[in-house]
Amino acid sequence: MKRRIASWENGHSTPDAFYGALLAEALGLGPDALGMEQGGSRDAVLLDAGYPDSPDAAIGTVERLWTADLNRYEPLLQAEASEPAWNEASLRWLVAPGPEPRSGRPGSLRVGLGDVAAVKTTADMFAQLDDRFGGDHARRSVIQYLSTDVVPLLRGSYSDAVGRALYSTVAEATLLAGWMSYDACHHGLAQRYFLQALRLAQDGNDRRLAGSILSAMSHQATFLGRYTEAATLARAALMGISAVATPTLRAQFHAMEARALARIGDVRGCEAALTAATRALESRNAEDEPEWITYFDAAELAAEAAHCFRDVNSARQAVAHAENAMSGSHVRSDFFATMVLADAHLRAGDIEEACQVAVDALDLGENLKSARCVSYLAEFRTDLLAAGDNAVSRAFAEQVREHRLWVKAESGVRSST
Repeated sequence: MKRRIASWENGHSTPDAFYGALLAEALGLGPDALGMEQGGSRDAVLLDAGYPDSPDAAIGTVERLWTADLNRYEPLLQAEASEPAWNEASLRWLVAPGPEPRSGRPGSLRVGLGDVAAVKTTADMFAQLDDRFGGDHARRSVIQYLSTDVVPLLRGSYSDAVGRALYSTVAEATLLAGWMSYDACHHGLAQRYFLQALRLAQDGNDRRLAGSILSAMSHQATFLGRYTEAATLARAALMGISAVATPTLRAQFHAMEARALARIGDVRGCEAALTAATRALESRNAEDEPEWITYFDAAELAAEAAHCFRDVNSARQAVAHAENAMSGSHVRSDFFATMVLADAHLRAGDIEEACQVAVDALDLGENLKSARCVSYLAEFRTDLLAAGDNAVSRAFAEQVREHRLWVKAESGVRSST
């Protein structure tokens, strides 16, 4: 169920002027930059979802976002995603010229490849925590690291080669911040992180990573019920990196398109995209793939297919794919796959098996702090209630009533459409 939160961008909610002034001071901005108005403020700088015009614009925007995020700026945390921003970003990235040579400011902190490697290693550590414990576990720690340790590097002095490596690495770290914010269902904030990451990847001349960022945007758009935009983003990712796309990247982009098409009931298009994804993945050579996409394997593709067949009401096919979707190493992904399996059993009319699988998912996700996980449970709960009152569902409700994630699902915390 989509959150009904007053839209800051539409001017329906404002903090008081005093809070706005404090935030401006924290961001190093004057009252004019925050668009101060009588009785409140409207922060166009922070809440704009436009695609940055330059590397400097991306650096300045993402720095302000990180600072406001750390200050728990509620209009930003509660902002909704902007539909036009997805289309604008994909188009502007597709037609952008190649990046120009770039270096930091002379006389400032000198940055080398060792600094870039340190950012990469740190981001990888946070990515492991995200995978194991969910986006809400260490999200603020990631933002604190980026704000404190990475901003000085971006504003430092570096050669063109180091600069491009730095932008690419920071783009990957900002993508992680976007995924974690998305997992926490801070959708407007997540979208803005994705936008800055895309621009940084563009300036780092990292086409593959940029395509993966568009794929992440597609994933979020599908979650939010914006299926046409989601399909467009997946196609833009595939088109934009066609010259350098690896088989695994093509497989992921086709899978994202399939997820969107399944939601709008385009069974033929969905199956065609899944077939293309399967063929692409079968031709991959793991040694030729970027390290950050190697997680997308046969189990991940099976999980995506299970989602698709569940959404087109092919319950038996969804069951078959979901049973092959367990990685055994990615906790949150395995939770999602297990819940899709529970959904599929429920839609096939096997309530007892559905409830048992849902219990398995709850046990698996006991340590996850993920609003998306809660939304999967809320959807299952709604479908279970629709199946009618019976002894199996009553026993299930009693068994899981104290599970942390189930309690949140019952209370409707951050559920999706």
